[in-house]
Amino acid sequence: MTTFDELAEKIGDDQWNEWKTQVLGAQEEISAFVASRRPGRGAEVLDWFQGSFNFCLQIMYSDGTPDVIIRFPGPGRTTFRDEKVVNEVQVIQFLQENTTIPVPRLISWGLTEDSPQQFGPFMISEFVEGVHLSDILGDPANKKQIYLNPRISGDILDNVFSQIADIMLQLYDFNFDHIGAISKASSTGSWSVTRRPLTYSMNELATTTFYPVDKFPTAPFTSASDYFQSLISEQMTHLWTQRNLCSSPVEAHNRYISRHLFAQTVDKHHCINNTGPFKLFCDDLRPQNILVDPNTLRITAVLDLEFTNAMPSQYASEPPWWLLLVGPDSYLLRDRTIAEFVDAYEPRLEQFLRAMERVEVGRRGLEGEKALSCLMRESWGTKRFWFNYAGRKPFDVEVFFDWCLKEGGGGGVEALGEEVREGLVRFVEVKMEQLKAYDEECAKVMG
Repeated sequence: MTTFDELAEKIGDDQWNEWKTQVLGAQEEISAFVASRRPGRGAEVLDWFQGSFNFCLQIMYSDGTPDVIIRFPGPGRTTFRDEKVVNEVQVIQFLQENTTIPVPRLISWGLTEDSPQQFGPFMISEFVEGVHLSDILGDPANKKQIYLNPRISGDILDNVFSQIADIMLQLYDFNFDHIGAISKASSTGSWSVTRRPLTYSMNELATTTFYPVDKFPTAPFTSASDYFQSLISEQMTHLWTQRNLCSSPVEAHNRYISRHLFAQTVDKHHCINNTGPFKLFCDDLRPQNILVDPNTLRITAVLDLEFTNAMPSQYASEPPWWLLLVGPDSYLLRDRTIAEFVDAYEPRLEQFLRAMERVEVGRRGLEGEKALSCLMRESWGTKRFWFNYAGRKPFDVEVFFDWCLKEGGGGGVEALGEEVREGLVRFVEVKMEQLKAYDEECAKVMG
């Protein structure tokens, strides 16, 4: 399960920590910079906090001007920093123009060249009060790990699920004719896809595996089949390039077979709207990135939209993977099984779909279109959910294929084409050579 390259992680952590120290040492300069973009007297840093990719400073004003947040994506945690911020700014502006989804009001933004000491691209947004939804839904008996509270009130979940269902339905309303990042044309004011999709998994591969970033896609896609073939190519490049991905000849043998067998399932599972329309989808939409009023549980802000793209519509019509607060890969990391995940997930899925059905009542759908709740049931029932999820999880493709997609328990090297079979022996040899060199380098660098 999910093996990162320790050397890549160390380099990333060192970059992040050095950069973070510099940012914290420049608080007065950053406060003055923010005040130049959001005028007010007595601007100073009140607090700071960090997430997986971003570092934020809360700026307060002595004259009563409302607090703001300046957010920088940090080096070592994010690779395509300017691109990431440009994409998120466009998504925020789109949502503010076209939906009622609560996103923090964007005050100012800029690229690395525009920032103090060129710390990185930035966004300055209004500060929104609230607590993370995951803190409300989490199990108080397990503070060290995030899990849904098994004793959570059904009324609380109904309240939360209904609001999130409304958000997902609003996102599903919009159609695009390409797969990729959206932007607004200054001449016409129309929205379209103009750049490649920048995804969560691309960022993970780039920062934790020494993935060759020049192998990532460089342009939008016109069909779901082309996009999924690109994902398969990405997974194969990862298979060959991450030196410590396989810890033994047996693991190398099994990963090679399962990853190639997964590639053979593309034609079966990318069966919805191959040439569009494509739908908005955020890799990282989850309770950890949603703020709520702790008294009413009203959602006050949806955060961290940087990996939102127009994507194959089957992504937007799959059930939420986070209904237990964590996905199945996290269950496996914590020594639980796929079966345990499914047993806990299915009752929450049914509750979520009932909430969505209630929200769908009264909304005018397009004639002939299936309700989103129906598409989600279909996704779970046909196992397309697992295909989609595995496609976005390059470290764990094999696990989800073996446990959830392999039919009849069959499928082995004999199911592969001749050319692929012939490459197996050499692949195992290469991975063991890579692992030996990796272990030797780790011994030198890590002691």
